[in-house]
Amino acid sequence: MAEQGGRGCCPPMDLFRSEAMQLVQIIIPIESAHRTIDYLGEIGLIQFKDLNAEKSPFQRTYATQIKRCGEMARKLRLFKEQMSKAGLLSSSTSSTQVDLSFDDLEVKLGELEAELIEINANGDKLQRSYNELVEYKLVLQKAGEFFRKAQSSAEAQLREQASNQTGEQSLETPLLSDQEAVADPSKQVKLGFITGLVPREKSMAFERILFRATRGNVFLRQAVVEEPVTDPVSGEKVEKNVFAVFFSGERAKTKILKICEAFGANRYSVTEDLGKQAQMVTEVSGRISELKTTIDVGVLHRGNLLQTIGEQYDRWNILVRKEKSVYHTLNMLSIDVTKKCLVAEGWSPVFATKQIQEALQRATHDSNSEVGAIFRVLRTREMPPTYFQTNKFTSSFQEIVDAYGVAKYQEANPGVYTIVTFPFLFAVMFGDWGHGICLLLATLFLLIREKKLSSQKLGDIMEMTFGGRYVIFMMSLFSIYTGLIYNEFFSVPFELFGRSAYGCRDPSCRDSTSAGLIKVRDTYPFGVDPAWHGTRSELPYLNSLKMKMSILLGVAQMNLGIFLSFFNALFFRSGINIWCQFVPQIIFLNALFGYLSVLIIVKWCTGSKADLYHVMIYMFLSPTDELGENQLFAGQKTTQLVLLFSALVAVPWMLLPKPFLLKAQHERHQGQSYTALQEAEESLLVENSDDSGHHEEFEFSEVFVHQLIHTIEFVLGAVSNTASYLRLWALSLAHSELSSVFYEKVLLLAWGFNNVFILIIGIIVFIFATVGVLLVMETLSAFLHALRLHWVEFQNKFYEGDGYKFSPFSFSLIDGEDE
Repeated sequence: MAEQGGRGCCPPMDLFRSEAMQLVQIIIPIESAHRTIDYLGEIGLIQFKDLNAEKSPFQRTYATQIKRCGEMARKLRLFKEQMSKAGLLSSSTSSTQVDLSFDDLEVKLGELEAELIEINANGDKLQRSYNELVEYKLVLQKAGEFFRKAQSSAEAQLREQASNQTGEQSLETPLLSDQEAVADPSKQVKLGFITGLVPREKSMAFERILFRATRGNVFLRQAVVEEPVTDPVSGEKVEKNVFAVFFSGERAKTKILKICEAFGANRYSVTEDLGKQAQMVTEVSGRISELKTTIDVGVLHRGNLLQTIGEQYDRWNILVRKEKSVYHTLNMLSIDVTKKCLVAEGWSPVFATKQIQEALQRATHDSNSEVGAIFRVLRTREMPPTYFQTNKFTSSFQEIVDAYGVAKYQEANPGVYTIVTFPFLFAVMFGDWGHGICLLLATLFLLIREKKLSSQKLGDIMEMTFGGRYVIFMMSLFSIYTGLIYNEFFSVPFELFGRSAYGCRDPSCRDSTSAGLIKVRDTYPFGVDPAWHGTRSELPYLNSLKMKMSILLGVAQMNLGIFLSFFNALFFRSGINIWCQFVPQIIFLNALFGYLSVLIIVKWCTGSKADLYHVMIYMFLSPTDELGENQLFAGQKTTQLVLLFSALVAVPWMLLPKPFLLKAQHERHQGQSYTALQEAEESLLVENSDDSGHHEEFEFSEVFVHQLIHTIEFVLGAVSNTASYLRLWALSLAHSELSSVFYEKVLLLAWGFNNVFILIIGIIVFIFATVGVLLVMETLSAFLHALRLHWVEFQNKFYEGDGYKFSPFSFSLIDGEDE
């Protein structure tokens, strides 16, 4: 788990076994309870047990205080939302920081919330009025143009008809003069009209519905508003049209009003008098100017208030979250019958005893309590939590192990070996020192900007990559190392450490890579000879090296896993597991695959032409036959017979003795109970459920079936796991071949055209293919395969992984979390 704060002078970190844990009991006086939990949260080295699990959250002692904290957290979230909308960031660098108590902070937050809500409400009202006035002004201007144009047209018609008409001409409804020319003046009626704005996207539908609803007995005029306007209701920018609807009768008016409401059309009243229209435009413009000034003052005041809040926000937020966590912890404590003290129980590392006692003394002194807290260690049969001390380098490797399962208390921790084996197995599959350098440069960027990036909010993928930066760093270093061994730089071999040991037998083989080459100088000093790349017949070739190396690495790591199971059995004093599990497993594995590894090494040392496939197959099919040319050393046939017999004996050895020994052990202890604890008080603290678990009936059939499954799983797993390590060879070959394809079919092909444009295109394609496929997809693929080799092939030999993490009450963990 992540590195815990609060440990002062601590012993050296021991990642191999988890820290020794103890169950402690603390009896705390009521008057110093809050400060005690506060100080224990600062050191962060105790995991409290919930002693009130049967109670609901509302029945607990400090439910009211938690409710208050929740309300304060809600107010802080409101402030944060408002600051985000205003584009302000919280800052803890204010020069006027004031320390507030919890009660004072509650009052302060309430006052600030009320003030902010009032400012927002007033601002919303003013803004809505401002938006309505802007729309009203547009309606006055556009509708006024309707009336002016209509009156000008009517006056022109009157002048033309003056010589042929007598009497007076009414100009009350000039907009309809071109629609209705009624001969009988007695049939003319006075028309009403409605003006407003309608969203432009709804204007056509608005017109059609008006026509259908009134059966064509309306006259509609629309004018486009050039700029989008802010809608008073939604507050969003909307493109709108100004409309004027002329109608006759109250029924038509009612229908039109309902249609306007349905289409979200804002209505505004306009007078027919052109003089009054101009006067109203002037008045509205003046009111708009006044409202704008008022709104600006309000925005400035709101900004200053949010700025003041932002300067203290982080401190207030941390204080509220700490208080809430303290009260949550207090709710886990039981109240003594006298109601004068609280009783706490929890797990803590043994090394933290002194720090916890010092915190208790300090809390008693600072709270002016007359009675100090009582601290004592309890004896228990419960399984303690697992706690590994890690730092920023080792924590990411430990997380790889914990993702599979948390180690059981005091169980051997694979994380120690993962620090080396994980990046190395990755590098075996990813071996190319050119790609390794690219991976290293990307990782160095994360490491150099570590402090800045750790304080920023990163995306999911970036955050995962940043969290594993040290794993990737180690992977890149090991990839450079294995790449130098493979002698591959973007799949191209180089004579970095000297000239090749092979030369041409005659001038005809000048361009050859295998046929016609002979050894003309000393062996290449480091890594694979450049001439090995592409060889198929006369020289040992690189693929064979990678395949055999994969088997050696696999057998070595599986042996390590079995030896760790031996150390676990030794630590937990389980002699049955040592003799009935470790010994037959190590015999079986090494009688077969350990022997194969020895044959590979002997063949490399002697340069023999023996066929190892033939040797291993006929070791089972015809163990008594002569080996002939496949014999690698004297006495090989006898050795194989002994090893084969040992492997066959190891199988029933794993299966039969352990169930019978467990049965005999159970019968020997049947009827016996645990010895009494030394102190009567402590004997009451032992969980009854733990005792009952030790007196369950022994089912021999279940134990035998379980051991049978375990034996079959190990025997078959030894074969499949060894074959699984060949993925090291397969992935390395695939990586090398892909890199070779990109180099030859993209870069060299573009170079062969002798054209600058094609060469640039080829370089760009090569870079993108290398980054996208080899540095991203292949990195992820090799990472996942290395993960599988550790989780399945390595850890299943010894690792139970059925423990649970030590999760202390710590303010340092609370500060790094988002609520």
